[in-house]
Amino acid sequence: MENILEETRFILKKYNIKANKSLGQNFLINKEVVEKIVDSANIGKDDLVIEIGPGLGTLTEFLLEKAKQVICVELDERMVNILKDRFMLYDNLKIINEDILKLDLNKIISEEKLNKKINNVKIVANLPYYITTPIVMKLLEDKLDIESITIMIQKEVADRLIENPGGKNTGAITYAINYFSIPEGIMEVPNTSFIPEPEVTSKVLKLTIRDNAPVEVKDVNLLFKVIKCAFMQRRKTLLNALVNNNIFNSKDGGIEILNNLGLDANIRGEKLSLEDYAKLADEIQKNYLKN
Repeated sequence: MENILEETRFILKKYNIKANKSLGQNFLINKEVVEKIVDSANIGKDDLVIEIGPGLGTLTEFLLEKAKQVICVELDERMVNILKDRFMLYDNLKIINEDILKLDLNKIISEEKLNKKINNVKIVANLPYYITTPIVMKLLEDKLDIESITIMIQKEVADRLIENPGGKNTGAITYAINYFSIPEGIMEVPNTSFIPEPEVTSKVLKLTIRDNAPVEVKDVNLLFKVIKCAFMQRRKTLLNALVNNNIFNSKDGGIEILNNLGLDANIRGEKLSLEDYAKLADEIQKNYLKN
């Protein structure tokens, strides 16, 4: 940890910069954590790694030694200049100065696979806390040709992502994560592993992308619309939440649909399994078509 800490301090002093709070920058200084992230990503010599928000390049250095190609997507131009200076002797690094949410990753991945004879694609990132969910959902919903996503995020959010649907930490995103991937918690990371220190504990997790969804559903968009609406009013029952969000046409109609599925009319949304939601979405679609 001392080596990375001293190196980080040296770089910050050399370039006369401080962490940008608005971008959620906290620089990782714990070598054990860095090595655990890289090991968990299981990077092979023919793999492409896309690193989101590399910052000063602490993780990048380890990735470059493992992967055939590393693409860093960094929004902060100050960090881009540091990365260029720091890794100028590496021929397997590409830096993109862009917002990850605006980037066409499918195009980038297909081009790299075609030109570089890449085997698998892995995404690795130490994500800013404030924008974790939009980035994770983009990576999953864009249906990228990737094998896994290994990320470090706020522990509270991580616990929600890796929870089994219906468990105590379940949120709407829990179902999406489990639909697209097999989530796994890797390790907790104390706030002392960063400078500046964040106020919360972090957690490393790995999402292994599924080849096939764990449930069959006629309309995936409707499935996630139902789930989202069920969690928009968490204190209400599933029935009331779906009536209030016009998913059910009426309370009586909603009760009938829930009864048909063997679900209690007073059940709350977080108690349903992914399979329950898939059946519910199909039943709702069937009733819409009937009407």
